Amino acid sequence: MPTLYGNTTGLSPLATKTLERIYRRKVPLASIATPELIKALAEASHETGRQVGALVHRSGEIDYVVVGDATRLMLPDIGRLRAAQGRFRALRLVHTHLFNEPLTRDDLVDLVRLRLDLVAAVQLSPQGEPRTLQYAYNVPVHGNEAVTVTVDDEGGDGRGKAELPYRTVGPIAVGRLDVDFGALIQALEDEFAKRSRTRSVAAKDGRAILVHVAEKAKAGALARAEESLRELTELAGTAGVDVADTVLQLRDRIDPRLVLGKGKLDEVVLRASELDAETLVFDRDLTPSQASAIAKHTDLKVLDRTQLILDIFAQRAESSDGKLQVELAQLKYTLPRLGQKDDSLSRLTGGIGGRGPGETKLEIGRRRAKERVSFLEAQLKRLSRQREQRRRRRARLGVPVVSIVGYTNAGKSTLLNTLTGADVLAENKLFATLDTRSRRLRFPEEREVVITDTVGFIRELPKDLFAAFRATFEEAADADLLLHVVDASDPARDQHTETTEALLTELDLIGIPRILVFNKADLIAPEEGRRLLLGHPDAVLLSATDRETTRELLAKLADRLKSRWDEAATVPAYEAEAEGGELEDDGGLFDGEAESMTVLGPPSGAGAEASSARARGTFGA
Repeated sequence: MPTLYGNTTGLSPLATKTLERIYRRKVPLASIATPELIKALAEASHETGRQVGALVHRSGEIDYVVVGDATRLMLPDIGRLRAAQGRFRALRLVHTHLFNEPLTRDDLVDLVRLRLDLVAAVQLSPQGEPRTLQYAYNVPVHGNEAVTVTVDDEGGDGRGKAELPYRTVGPIAVGRLDVDFGALIQALEDEFAKRSRTRSVAAKDGRAILVHVAEKAKAGALARAEESLRELTELAGTAGVDVADTVLQLRDRIDPRLVLGKGKLDEVVLRASELDAETLVFDRDLTPSQASAIAKHTDLKVLDRTQLILDIFAQRAESSDGKLQVELAQLKYTLPRLGQKDDSLSRLTGGIGGRGPGETKLEIGRRRAKERVSFLEAQLKRLSRQREQRRRRRARLGVPVVSIVGYTNAGKSTLLNTLTGADVLAENKLFATLDTRSRRLRFPEEREVVITDTVGFIRELPKDLFAAFRATFEEAADADLLLHVVDASDPARDQHTETTEALLTELDLIGIPRILVFNKADLIAPEEGRRLLLGHPDAVLLSATDRETTRELLAKLADRLKSRWDEAATVPAYEAEAEGGELEDDGGLFDGEAESMTVLGPPSGAGAEASSARARGTFGA
């Protein structure tokens, strides 16, 4: 017996038979729809008082007969057949419109999202007679310019006129329909295939649309949303994604299922088709049900902010310690999302204790994931104990430790390189380095300090990632001094400072003495630099790429660490002239060190103050 899809509740036996007879119709490839099929759909629609549609295969067979309500049609899951680059589904939708209305946005979204060959609407008279037909088909889009969409309600659209990914034709009288459907589709597929071969994507992970949704009732929502989108754009670039467009929506409240709301999400689907984007990246954490609902509605790959950051960490982790931490965070994130059930292998064990339904494939996947989590946690505890032993040995030697902390991409690794002459990877990207690096800075009279670079902080750091990297962050727990590095050129530097201090508080590190370091002084005007120093009198303004500007910082380091060196009965003086020095064998205390920097200075305790005055004079502060 033929299967009917969609809203089949309440159909009379006569209506059911009328609908089932539609499966008998054959449609040649040269026609969008035959007069017989159009008449059969109109009769069924008049009989049921509902929209009725047929998904016609290129072979001429009717694959699906779908029943909707009076104004819309819900298509069944048609899978991913022929959904390769440059190819359509080999299915065209022919359906009825009861009130003579044109193609709706739902029709066009289904056309683009499902990559149907064509969507045709048969417009009926009040008596149920087919009058006209309007159809639409996908077309290549040549404009790929990124456009920011800013809307204040679900229906609004703030973007300008853009090239649409489809073309509509009609309405045309049913008897005058004269188009060679087979030739049209062949030409379109050839054009799409040609374009997909010639289209170049600079990013290794394809094109994506970034989406931010905020509640407009909150004060400063728009400014915070724009800043958050800017940071998400940087994260996407670091992850290797080409940002095709950004979408920003302010709503009264977040949609609990689709976040954006169905209408706006349909617009995003059309925009993704215009720009050849395969991925949607949401600037928030999505629940498993939200991610699943959005992916099902859009047929696009859906990522949230946490997944994007986890992917960056997975790419950037180099040490075994870092890789273990990233894997642990990914597993903890994935565990509640292992919802893909498969009952085809429901009985996998036998004998005593194995009878009954047994373990499903899903349960085995969850159990193995939990076992792996336990193993990784044990490994990380062992590595944490090793780090603790190294810190204790350093403490016994009386070597002061200075940890560099701050927001990601503030220039921490660059500052470490400049101070110590190291060659740690430093790039203008978020989370360029993930592994803790320790280097020695030697002062006169055989005194030295260990400078430690830590993982950068970020707003709303994923909790699983924060838990996994907590041991690494706690490398700063035994520090005598923290260098809090802030990007002075970033418009959101105040928010970044607050985020860093909040995370330091959570890690119980807020009580450690700190020096506030405003980096990238070369990227701001001198007046702006003076204002920063007036607002933070104890701060240091420098450019980490210019060793000469670090004089004041080194002077402050010598002054702040004086008490620690007093315990060793020697207080170093400081004059900021640097030369290279070779490392001695330290028995693994300073893991992975290259050359350290030796700081020379006169035996006068006034050197720090003199250097500080000269350094401030450099910036006219």
